[in-house]
Amino acid sequence: MKRYRSILACVLALVTAFVVGCSAPEVAEPPTYSDAQLEQIQEYKTDILGLRDRMTKELTASIQNGDWVNVDNFVHGPLTTLLQDMNYLTGKLLPDDQPPARKLYREVSQHLVEVSTAAEKGDRAQAVTGYQEALKDLDTFLTQVPQAT
Repeated sequence: MKRYRSILACVLALVTAFVVGCSAPEVAEPPTYSDAQLEQIQEYKTDILGLRDRMTKELTASIQNGDWVNVDNFVHGPLTTLLQDMNYLTGKLLPDDQPPARKLYREVSQHLVEVSTAAEKGDRAQAVTGYQEALKDLDTFLTQVPQAT
């Protein structure tokens, strides 16, 4: 009887090894954007691009003219909307794409605080530097946003 149990155990082990060895692992598809997600992302991107255009025209002119009240109002008005749209757009990205987008969002925000601080001091050099850095990080953010197909 012991001999039959040993043989039966070996046969079961071979059958199990064969079944497990012949099975294929399930291939998980990488996450992708749905059409609805891409549509929302493109809406936010369009809004951000519009605010970026205003930023390059209005904020640049105000800094060059030393109109510090207008600079501060622009940073705390339309550019706050820009940051809000960036934050919403970041939430719509795939989980792997969110950390770099959040980092760029924080950097743009930080540079806009520098522009606001420069406006309070009337420091044109600091305002220009903060503006240029914010624009550079904003452009990097926009390149990481997926395009609609």
